[in-house]
Parts: sequence; structure tokens; C-alpha cells
Amino acid sequence: MRQCIALAAALAAFPAWAGQLSSPPVDTNQRQCYDQNGRPGCAGGPAGQDAAYAGRQPRYDDNGDGTVSDLVTGLMWQQDFSRAAWAQAPALAAAARTGGHADWRVPTIKELYSLMDFSGATGSAGPSQTGAPADARPYLDTTAFRFEYPRVGRFIDAQYISATAYLGTVMGRDRAFFGVNFADGRIKGYPQDGGPGNRQWYLRLVRGNPDYGKNDFTDNKDGSITDRATGLTWSKADSGRGLDWAAALAWCEGLRLAGHDDWRLPNAKELHSIVDYSRAPAATNSAAIDPIFAITRIRDEEGRLDWPYFWSSTSHLDGRRPGDFAVYFAFGKAQGYLGGGGRMGGPPGGGMGGPPPGGGMGGVGMGPQQTGPMVLTDVHGAGAQRSSPKAGDESRLPKGAGPQGDVLRINNFARCVRG
Repeated sequence: MRQCIALAAALAAFPAWAGQLSSPPVDTNQRQCYDQNGRPGCAGGPAGQDAAYAGRQPRYDDNGDGTVSDLVTGLMWQQDFSRAAWAQAPALAAAARTGGHADWRVPTIKELYSLMDFSGATGSAGPSQTGAPADARPYLDTTAFRFEYPRVGRFIDAQYISATAYLGTVMGRDRAFFGVNFADGRIKGYPQDGGPGNRQWYLRLVRGNPDYGKNDFTDNKDGSITDRATGLTWSKADSGRGLDWAAALAWCEGLRLAGHDDWRLPNAKELHSIVDYSRAPAATNSAAIDPIFAITRIRDEEGRLDWPYFWSSTSHLDGRRPGDFAVYFAFGKAQGYLGGGGRMGGPPGGGMGGPPPGGGMGGVGMGPQQTGPMVLTDVHGAGAQRSSPKAGDESRLPKGAGPQGDVLRINNFARCVRG
């Protein structure tokens, strides 16, 4: 028995990336379940949510030289951050010598998102507030990495640069890159030129494991797809219809497919692993997913063909009732309503920042005052990660929520995972 325990401990300590998986997903670190109304507790909430399953736990090693090693992914990170314009980032990476290394690079969006920690919380303040509220917690392990809430402007503007450019445009005209916001727990497209004011963003460089985030799919010919990069197996088909969050969880928990009954709704990081950023509706006339998968076409709020938002099992701790929203990924356009002139009137480069200033059906905030007709457009980019209410009457949701007029949907789609 002691030999078994010792072997188990040794295997747990062995870096997963040193085995056959090039892209082992890191657990979201969400430890608490929340029901549809944001009440905590796994026993009373719907079965199958993120905190009910334990994945590879985040494990970081401070190397004592300004670098941090991720013992799960095999990536090494700068412990500190800098500020830069998106176009400047590659040159800064080439010049970096942190820890004595000369092979630093700007992280891809999948590398950067591997650091996302969903034990974080946006806090109860509205997105336009300066200074973080007392109940805000970064979506990043601050025992391993340096982090700051901006000292000037909105506290939620802690957006980090990735090297991943969006193939389409956002806000009706902006060429964009995808960034991760570790203050409000989201991915969206930001203007490559910095937008109004030519703003800079946060930058944390990476090195090591050049294959991280590169999928290696195989069709098992039984209705399932295996990604040999992550070790996860996926349902080839999606739910085929929109479901609220509890129904999406139940649909995957009850799925019997390919001889297995241990299917579940993926957590946010697992779902992100199958987003294909080389595809976008405007550029490839396809969803942001490999065509090895089947994906249902939908009609958007204006009746145009698009592809769905997909639920994850991860709750988003945002607004007055943290936990009543859940994380989704947009595999089609991440839609929002813009005012006349092609832009919202909100602060440049900002995220939705959550339902301002409060979550739930009763607390979803409208966007800024419109200056003209409201135009439905791709405001965040296919592959964006946002959050929507878990339950309620979708017809009663506001037409545009938050600074970019986000389209909120309660009836999103599901794709199941196992492994």
C-alpha cells in the first residue's frame, strides 16, 4: 500500500507536459459551485458544474530569477509585466533577457489563457469605477505573478496582449488582437492600433513548449473526436438547440455516446482548447472551430446566419449576485449593438466588465446612451469568452448590455467532453 501511495505521489509530481500531451489543460481553480441564482453550494445546484470535477491543478515554481515555471504546461513566464502597444510587443520579446534567456515570445491567446484562474471575482463595482472594490480578486494567481489594477481609469482595464490577431474586424472597423483581461475574467478583441488615445496594454512574455495550444484531432468514427494534444475526447455533434445553463449541464451529464456515460459539460479552459483562431465568420465563412466537428447554424437577433455561443460549466463571479452568470465562448460572432457611427460611447478598449453594476436578470445594465440607430455587429470577435445569465426569460434581456452593448443569450449550445 505504501508503495502505491508513493507511486501516486511521484506521478502527481511528474510534469504532465513531459509525457505525451503537448497541451494539457490546467484546471480553472474554481472551487465553489453556484446555482442559477448565484447561491453557493454543489449539493443544491445543478449537477456537473466546474467545481464538481477536479482537473490538473495549477502548479507554479518561482525560479528566483524573475521567471515562473508552469509545471503542468511546460511553459515558463516572466513573473513581472510591462506596458506596451501591440505592435511593439514582438520587438520587446526579442530584446528580453529575463532569467538569462533569449528566446522569449509574445504568448498566443491559448498560452495566455492557461493562466486564467476562475477563483477570481470582478467584484461588486460597476465597470466604469476607478479603483478596485474590496471584493475584487484577480483572475490570476498573484502568489506566483505580479499583478496590478490600473491606477488611472477603470479598474477592470487589466488587459494583456496575445500574439493572436483576429481575422475579422471588431466594432465595425477595427483590426484586432485577442487579449485576456485578468481583472474581469474575459477574452475579447482589442484594437491593434490602441484605439482612441493609442493606449498601451499589459504584456507578460513566455518561453518553452512551442507546441502548446496546437490541436491534434482524430475522428474516432463513433460520434466522438479525440484531441491527442490535450487528452480530451469530444462529442462530434453539439446539442442542436439552445439550452439554459442547467439544461446544458444535464444534457451532457445524461449523454450516452461512443460506449461511454461519463460525458460532462467542459469547463472554460477545456472549451477554449477547441477554439480555432485561424477561422472566423468574416474571413473563412465558418465558425471558429475545426471542420472535423459538426456545428449547428443559427439565426442571430437580426435573422442573419451565424454560429452559436457555447456554455461552459464554469460560473463567472461578477456583479451583485456573483455566480448567476456562466462563462461561454462565441464560436460565431461575439455580437453587440453599436450606436450610430459604428462605436459605442464607452471607454476605449474596455470590456463589458460584467452586468453593470450587478448581475442577474434584474441587474443587467444597458450600454451607454446611443447616438443613433443601434446596429448589430461583431464587437468582440469569434473566439471571445464572455458570460451570460444562467436562467430566465431571454426575451426580457436588454437589447445591448455593458459598454459594448453585448448581446446576452440564455439559451446557448452545448458540446460535451470526457477524459
